[in-house]
Parts: sequence; C-alpha cells; structure tokens
Amino acid sequence: MPKERPSIPEGYVKAIHQQCLAHDDDMRWLIALISDTGMRLGEAAGLEVSHIHLDEAIPYLIIEETDSRRLKTRESRRRVPLVGMALWAAKRAVAASMAQETAFLFPRYNKKNTTNSNSASNALNKWMKEHIPPQYVIHGFRHSMRDRLREVDCPADVMDEIGGWSKQSVGQSYGKGSSLERLHRFMVQVVLD
Repeated sequence: MPKERPSIPEGYVKAIHQQCLAHDDDMRWLIALISDTGMRLGEAAGLEVSHIHLDEAIPYLIIEETDSRRLKTRESRRRVPLVGMALWAAKRAVAASMAQETAFLFPRYNKKNTTNSNSASNALNKWMKEHIPPQYVIHGFRHSMRDRLREVDCPADVMDEIGGWSKQSVGQSYGKGSSLERLHRFMVQVVLD
C-alpha cells in the first residue's frame, strides 16, 4: 500500500516560507518554487534557465521534457504562472544560475545529464522535518496546492492544467487550453500572506 502524503496545512506552508526567506539558498528556492506552483519535485529540480520567463507581463515557467528529465504524463507539459514565493525563488535561482554560467536552475541536482530527484527529495525532506511535523513531505505541497485552488473555487480543468494532472474528460483535451491570464487569475488568489 502506498504511503499517504498528506496535504501541508497553510500554517506550516507559511512557516516553511519564512524559513526559505531566512536561508535564501538553492535548496530553499527549490522548496519555495514547489510550494507555490504545486509542481512535482522532479519537474522543478530539472528546470533549466530557459524554462523561466520573468520578463513577461505575467511571469511563468514552462515544464517540458528535456534530455535530463522525462515527464510523468502527457498532461505534465504545461505553463505555470509564477506568483508569491515561487516568483521570488525563480528570480533568485535564475540570477544564481546566470552567475555560475549553468543552464540548470538547480545544478546541484543535475549531474551527468540526469536530474537526481532522489537526492533532492532526501535532502529537502530532512530539512523540512526540522521545521514542521515529520508526516509532511515535499510532495505534500502538491496536495496543498490542489486544496488551496479548491478554496478559491478554481474550476477543475484549471486545477488540472496548473498541476499537470490527467484530464477528467475527453472534452478537456479539446482546444488549446486556458490562457496564461486565466491560470494567473486563480494562482494569485492562493498566495499566502
């Protein structure tokens, strides 16, 4: 039976955000990015600088398959607006990557043409256990994002597009999907103060 990974309550998400701001390093940028996008750890750890678009009217990132990282499902390829802590983290990570002259946003987890999600998971979960109860793990931010989107009455199709979850019906796969503006409208509502 798979281990249950509970949604991280908003109070603990805020506590982690405060710790991320205080530490202000690549590991905390990765956590902050995941916490306010709902991305999978492997998706976030394998991001390249070219996937981040900060100079647009709505800053966003693109999740797509790369040479070093596969995607879990076809629906995993997507655009996600950057808001809140995710926007802060993306700015910090891009600046650091450019200073280090690396294509990867998180070079620590990208060696030998593969993204090492297991190493990232172990390190991030170990650090999180020092600050919030141990039943909450990095994947819990994904569950938390779904809950946060529900609370602002985000339509299921938009939630699925933001999180890269499988479509609920064939009709959802018709057309080109939601505009970045529509996705952003719901993402800004889930930013925690």
